[in-house]
Amino acid sequence: MRLLFSIGAVLVAGMFAGGDVAGVAAPGPKFEPPKHQPQRLAGDRDAQTVDVELILAVDVSYSMDMDELAIQREGYAQAIQSKEFLQALKLGPNGRIAVTYFEWAASSDQKIIIPWRLVDGPETADAVAAEIMKTPIRRASRTSISGAITFAMPLFDEDPYRGLRRVIDISGDGPNNNGGPVTVARDAALEKGVVINGLPIMVKEPSYSTMDIDNLDFYYEDCVIGGPGSFVITIKDRDKFKEAIRTKLLMEVAGRTPERPTMRVADKEPRVNCLIGEKIWSDRWGR
Repeated sequence: MRLLFSIGAVLVAGMFAGGDVAGVAAPGPKFEPPKHQPQRLAGDRDAQTVDVELILAVDVSYSMDMDELAIQREGYAQAIQSKEFLQALKLGPNGRIAVTYFEWAASSDQKIIIPWRLVDGPETADAVAAEIMKTPIRRASRTSISGAITFAMPLFDEDPYRGLRRVIDISGDGPNNNGGPVTVARDAALEKGVVINGLPIMVKEPSYSTMDIDNLDFYYEDCVIGGPGSFVITIKDRDKFKEAIRTKLLMEVAGRTPERPTMRVADKEPRVNCLIGEKIWSDRWGR
């Protein structure tokens, strides 16, 4: 099922009026760790409970141009500082979240830009935004969504805060072409009760040189995301980049889900080959 979101002031206003508007439904289920998941250490019991432990995993592969990378950085910083985000924060039972932000490219290339930070109001939100913006922008080779998911999972164990939900938020402009299969990494995360949401970036025409694909939104829906209430918001217009990032964060923080959630991957065959990125790379480079 293809998700198309109306992103703008009407959606944001509707979220905070308590109604269902523009594809946004009632708050999704709270995160409950599976019974077989190891309990946190006793020392963690004194840590503050937060509404969500949110990992922002951001693509910096060479297929992203410098302008896109700059807009992406600014989008996350401005979203965290926005009045709508701060309103969403207060809708949660605890009124605070824990967030960490890292950039990724190849399976062995991940860099944490923001270690775990508590965001509970304007001051802490401004501090996180400032940290995001002060780090020099970089680019790197290859695209390993599986590597990003695998890197993200242990970060939850390092978080000093306990979340009612745990979410990995992945943005990117191409399919996995390095590291293990993305579906294997995704399924391992879902098995541990983690939700994965996606922000496929489709502002350029698919190109052989950058190894982009048609229907990247389908790829993200069928091969990348998963878990209760998981969703995809697609960026197809460069001018909507920042607005889409803000909307995605609002939905995640407020625990909102699409009115028609993405069909669970187990319920259907993928519409896009989940190994298409690896195939394109092999066809082009012979390895």
